[in-house]
Amino acid sequence: MTRPIILDTDPGHDDAFALLLALASPEEIELRGVTTVAGNVPLAKTTYNALRLLELAGAGDTPVYAGCARPMVNALVTAEYVHGESGLDGPNLPEPTRGAASAHAVDYLVDELLAADERSTTVCLIGPMTNMGMALVKEPAIADRIAEIVIMGGSFRAGGNITPAAEFNVFVDPHAAHVVFTSGVPLTIMSLDVTHQAQATPDRVARFRAIGTPVGDALTAMLDFAGQYDIARLGFSGYPMHDPTVIAYLLEPGMFTAHQAHVSVVTDSGPSHGLTIANWSDAPPNAQVMMALDADRFFDLLVARLGSL
Repeated sequence: MTRPIILDTDPGHDDAFALLLALASPEEIELRGVTTVAGNVPLAKTTYNALRLLELAGAGDTPVYAGCARPMVNALVTAEYVHGESGLDGPNLPEPTRGAASAHAVDYLVDELLAADERSTTVCLIGPMTNMGMALVKEPAIADRIAEIVIMGGSFRAGGNITPAAEFNVFVDPHAAHVVFTSGVPLTIMSLDVTHQAQATPDRVARFRAIGTPVGDALTAMLDFAGQYDIARLGFSGYPMHDPTVIAYLLEPGMFTAHQAHVSVVTDSGPSHGLTIANWSDAPPNAQVMMALDADRFFDLLVARLGSL
């Protein structure tokens, strides 16, 4: 039985791996729609990138809905310093043969979820949480239709990746994160604590290079480009594969180690802006937080599935 999901994204190199992994897993995942948000680059580019990735995978008929062009409260912060001016610098991707749907992503989320059965649809958030936050504000009743929200965001013991305190997706729109964290929907969080364990080291990049297909070549070019920043500036062994951990969890949850916590976020301006806080002991948990994974098993899954596209 397949799990229906909606993927909310801001492609972004690691977003590309997540989207393609979902498409490569049709026996487990039914990708109902892709919603785009401003984040790694502005909205027009994230939407264009999503359409190009779907074209690359031969899934150009998957509907894409463009969403919010800025966070709920703050000015938009982007990450071209990691992902390049296009958001997907490195590979030569095909031009899309169709455009985004006419409906706004927030309206699509509300309509799609209201029409779904109770606790039936999984929403995957791998960019700033603006679209989901706005949808929950517009129509709180959708919370009862969501089986689970799986989030790439936050950091608890690993420190931040845009400030010393904050992870990028939460930092960009902490107000939307607050709405999601307090929604009452079951939450699973892939924090930097776990995604930093999923580094695309040179030997792992070589496995993607060996796939030898247009998808494999594009993925290799993405890793070659995006890894430059993390290796040179952060001292990593390769590009951390943040976003595909969300899809990997849906496919093989046993590769992750989870802890229950009550998660909240600092929305105030200042050095703690976007800080995620996990109360591990004396507050009712609202999330399962992933803190470790079997990295070899994770990359085995990525190579096997993405090699099939």
